[in-house]
Amino acid sequence: MGRVMGGFRGRGAESTQRYKMHEKLISIGDDYWIENEAGEKSFYVDGKALRIRETLIIKDVQGNELYKLKEKMIRVRDTMNIQNAGGGTAATVKKALITPLRDRWKVDLADGSEMKVQGNILDHEYKIEGGRRKVAEVSKKWFRIRDTYGVEISPGQDAALILAITVAVDQMAHG
Repeated sequence: MGRVMGGFRGRGAESTQRYKMHEKLISIGDDYWIENEAGEKSFYVDGKALRIRETLIIKDVQGNELYKLKEKMIRVRDTMNIQNAGGGTAATVKKALITPLRDRWKVDLADGSEMKVQGNILDHEYKIEGGRRKVAEVSKKWFRIRDTYGVEISPGQDAALILAITVAVDQMAHG
């Protein structure tokens, strides 16, 4: 892990993007800003408690709704849907295998592809992979602030969707 990353280079699709998240990220009913590595507000998480379903909404800094996370209450915290702004399903996050040392989760994307989430979810040390490529890495090593972890997103990825997946995994693992 002796790899040194270059500084944050903005939101360009060709640069690695790193975001700062808080452990125990959000409880339903709370609101939260996701900041980039430079401490700038990048995405807003709006926690809404709506009747039977719990919903989290990821918005851009202008307040536009990007993704909505809805927990399927029927199967008690083992599946969460992520809807795009148009209301269609962008991804479904499912617990695949939980073991004492390594957790595995599966993300089914709307285009038929899938991502795998593997590592130590509870300690916020894991990777998200699409096919054989690393899509994102979640780790505490980039930020030395208590109860904080980082999400490093590979170039060319939809940062809001990857952060929505991270929020879903955090909600399901720690909720």
